[in-house]
Amino acid sequence: MFNLKILVGTGGEVEILLVFKETEKLNKAQELYDYLKKKEIFKGNCGEVYSDISPKGNNVIILGLGEREKISFESLRKAFYKLGKELMKFKVESAEVTVPKFENLCYTKTNMAIAEGLLQSEYAFEKYLSEKKIKPTVKEFFLNILEDKKDKVEEGIKEINNLIEGIFLARDLVNEPAMEMTPVELAKRAKEELEVLGVEVKIYDRDKIEDLGMKAFLAVSKGSAIPPQFIVMKWNGDSSSEEKLALVGKGLTYDSGGYSIKPGDSMVNMYSDMGGSASVIGAMKAIAKSKLNKNVIGIIAACENLISGEAYKPGDVIGSMAGKTIEVWSTDAEGRLTLADALWYAATVEKANKIIDIATLTGACIVALGNVNTGAITNDENLMNKVKNASELAGEPVWQLPSNDEYRDLIKGTVGDLKNTGGRGGGTITAGLFLEEFVNKTPWVHLDIAGTAFLSGEMGYLPKGATGVPVKTLYHLAKEI
Repeated sequence: MFNLKILVGTGGEVEILLVFKETEKLNKAQELYDYLKKKEIFKGNCGEVYSDISPKGNNVIILGLGEREKISFESLRKAFYKLGKELMKFKVESAEVTVPKFENLCYTKTNMAIAEGLLQSEYAFEKYLSEKKIKPTVKEFFLNILEDKKDKVEEGIKEINNLIEGIFLARDLVNEPAMEMTPVELAKRAKEELEVLGVEVKIYDRDKIEDLGMKAFLAVSKGSAIPPQFIVMKWNGDSSSEEKLALVGKGLTYDSGGYSIKPGDSMVNMYSDMGGSASVIGAMKAIAKSKLNKNVIGIIAACENLISGEAYKPGDVIGSMAGKTIEVWSTDAEGRLTLADALWYAATVEKANKIIDIATLTGACIVALGNVNTGAITNDENLMNKVKNASELAGEPVWQLPSNDEYRDLIKGTVGDLKNTGGRGGGTITAGLFLEEFVNKTPWVHLDIAGTAFLSGEMGYLPKGATGVPVKTLYHLAKEI
């Protein structure tokens, strides 16, 4: 999977020297470092690198970690991501770093953050490029660690490898254009990736979806010639427990907006509207590879939202698996309709004890939170706190939004039970509260990843395009819940 192998031990042709902004003394290349500091060529900012690699050089890379008191797992990920890119730039094949014990940071997690940053630097989606731009060169990276931490660190590195595989899978699924990543192809990829790891994968076709009474999901799918797919993935990691966590991902493999059509420029990246489903598949892969002792169900209602003579229209009143009727005020508020049936299935058929849904649901979330924080709505503060803890561990920030009853009034229907939009104001909140109507009072958190799942440019170690957010959060939630 990876060109790079991260090993515990010593070796490597290049030595990495770690410095803070206030560092004065190094155990190597002191003369070079003094010169760089004096000339202000190198200041030690987080992720700053200076390479002295040549036949007559010190064969070192000086890596800045920023201010000592601000060191964190996330800053280490970002710094070592930059290092990984620098190693590729100089075509280095092996390198070594001595990992110190940073105050207030778990030593094992420190090494895991370092490993993650390095592995993140290898990602590229270049399937359709005739000439590849990113060419990983590093074959071995050695972590010179405290001797008594060897077993724990090696186990942590193995876990990070599993987690990054899940992240990269999620990114690849999202980055595929819609002409390739259809609902049928998404279901096929889920089966191929997960069944070999012991995940039970069932794929339901249109007839079965109709038998289940998923009228809202079917309404959205009607405009496409490609059939919808309902994907259920089960990891039974603890047969002695009846606890079940359901991860429900939005699976719109393409969204034109339907008859409430999007502007042309806004449609270009709408192959990414299945970011929620991709994150569920990626998380399920990481969970299964790490053999977590938990029971987790992944659920995806996959379809396209297109225009045809069969497509649903604004003004329609449609049904749902829950028996609630929905006024269609916008066919571009389609994701919540597919999720409504998927959530009801999770709560009543699978009888999950806790439900997380993940969706690129609203442009309003991007307006409110940009590309940094994922928006969240919940009906259970205890579960919300666990999601927040998982997100902090993952380095994937989540911001909880309010859920006052006044917002609920905005989605009440007149000729139907509910409206599928609550107007422009508080759009992320009303979309989330619409979904709450379909969780059957099960503890639930909604994650709106519209701003965090897909980027127009690089941000830290996250690439342009699909980011894989929030695979890490889902993994850590499943592990710690």
